Amino acid sequence: MKRILFLFVLSSTTILFAQNNTSYWQQHVDYTMDVDVDVENFQFKGTQKLIYTNNSPDSLNQVFYHLYFNAFQPNSEMDARLNSIADPDFRMVTNTSTDNNPKYESRIALLKPNEIGYLKVLSLKQNGKDVKFKVEGTVLVVKLNLKIKPGEKVTFNMVFEGQVPEHIRRAGRNNKDGVALSMAQWYPKMAEYDFEGWHADPYISREFHGVWGNFDVTIHIDKNYTIGGTGYLKNPQEIGHGYEGINKPLKIKNKEKLAWHFYAPKVHDFAWAADANFKHDIRIAKNGTELHFLYKDEPEYKKSWKAVQPYTEKALNYYNENIGKYPYKQYTVIQGGDGGMEYAMCTFIADGKSSRSIAGMMFHEFAHSWFQHVLATNESEHPWMDEGFTEYISNLAANKILRNNDDKPSNNEYGDYFYAVRNDLNEPLTTHGDRYNTNRAYYTGSYNKGSMFLTQLNYIIGEENLKRTLKMYFQDFKFKHPTPNDFIRVAEKVSGIQLGWYLNEWIETTHTIDYAIAKVKDKKVTLARVGEIPMPIDVLVTFTDGTSENFYIPLRMMYGEKTSTATILEDWTWAAPMYSFQVEKEIKSVEIDPSLIMADIDRANNLFKN
Repeated sequence: MKRILFLFVLSSTTILFAQNNTSYWQQHVDYTMDVDVDVENFQFKGTQKLIYTNNSPDSLNQVFYHLYFNAFQPNSEMDARLNSIADPDFRMVTNTSTDNNPKYESRIALLKPNEIGYLKVLSLKQNGKDVKFKVEGTVLVVKLNLKIKPGEKVTFNMVFEGQVPEHIRRAGRNNKDGVALSMAQWYPKMAEYDFEGWHADPYISREFHGVWGNFDVTIHIDKNYTIGGTGYLKNPQEIGHGYEGINKPLKIKNKEKLAWHFYAPKVHDFAWAADANFKHDIRIAKNGTELHFLYKDEPEYKKSWKAVQPYTEKALNYYNENIGKYPYKQYTVIQGGDGGMEYAMCTFIADGKSSRSIAGMMFHEFAHSWFQHVLATNESEHPWMDEGFTEYISNLAANKILRNNDDKPSNNEYGDYFYAVRNDLNEPLTTHGDRYNTNRAYYTGSYNKGSMFLTQLNYIIGEENLKRTLKMYFQDFKFKHPTPNDFIRVAEKVSGIQLGWYLNEWIETTHTIDYAIAKVKDKKVTLARVGEIPMPIDVLVTFTDGTSENFYIPLRMMYGEKTSTATILEDWTWAAPMYSFQVEKEIKSVEIDPSLIMADIDRANNLFKN
């Protein structure tokens, strides 16, 4: 009996030690790809050497690759989703509605064999030996010959071919601006394996998650085409097209195709665009960052694309100052895609006739270079951290730079969120990006409610603490895969305030904020928490003698308070729905949250006038 007890105690101790002996890790990849492009038929063939480092504590008996272009085929999951969702993306459907019969038809369903997208893996070897694999939609499932042990490196060699689809979403050929090739999600991409396991998500239309690594990519393409995208061009004197040093001799070989050699260190994706009629401008920022601009060399675009260039440098300076230093030597803004979409060291932006339109899109997409391409959250699972944080900081930057206003948080974006709450479109932000019931709910949650996560945090911990939090978050988690908990822990360390309750309420529930003035009588103010989300409360009381006083009511579960010049009152506990405090003068009016920053869904009950 004693021996059994001893073994139980020893076993329990070992388990506890293992549970508490965890440390952060992430996988690593080194890609070497050589791709030959047929611009006439929009097809390409390539080889890929991928050195995969297993930094996890697990032995891996399989791996997964994303084959994103396979989504652009009739009967794909992306096609099926367009037919089943109530509000399909207008870019991806054909409107066949009549007055009495709203109807949309998937554009993917209409693609012909020479218009579809595909990625075909012709062969795959693990350390020189063939491995078995099968294609399941947009995912390649690979059964390994030998497990990849913790700390081990293996080499995968692949031969693949692809076809660029008609431009329907993000990537493709001949977008509506006439750009020939918008090459995103174009290569077989190793799926991420992390503390949650494999992220081999099918491509439905949303966001991405990738493995940190280095990309060495050579693209053979018709000599008339100009390329821009991820990485640094290693052979500019052999290419020209505006990349060459003007004081160095060109070494362009007299061939039909040029071999563009790019290298991109410490990124988790690689994208590029190409066109035979691209104009290429370079602007060197004062800090030395090269800003490249590639756009259609046509009169309708030149003026607007020239005008956006100084704004891009101003955006760079703003984000460097308010988040952290952009860690790469170049950033490229490319006319391509279907709106705006961020990639490593570059973005695609369509609709380039208005400089204000381009600039507005650029501010958002450039901010993604911090909130996604340096702070690489899993944007499939947490799109609000990617889109919401980007929306927050880009709105501040655009308001200051484009509109000559201050860069203070405002409630300008709350309207969509309030609409979602009123119309039962508010879903938890823990919802996977692909699995929101509607596109409207996804966009409201990821962009608006995600941005409001920071404005509400600003209200809770104060503006200066939030600014410090963003900078420390960048410094601590750049080139990693931070989670929501990682961010909130940084905010706690900076502010000294406990914030787990806030993360739970705003992210994991659909609870709302609603405070009310319940009663004002005999110099006594009684407040009520009507909504489910508790908050600290700012209250402005104006007296009949014309004077006023600000009061601050901390939330007890914060175990701290923001810096405030207001009169600090007793804590309000979560369990108590009512709270009262006494003042010394006759009251004329009382207002909850005069800053209008708190996302109170019913401001009608926030004001009392005597």
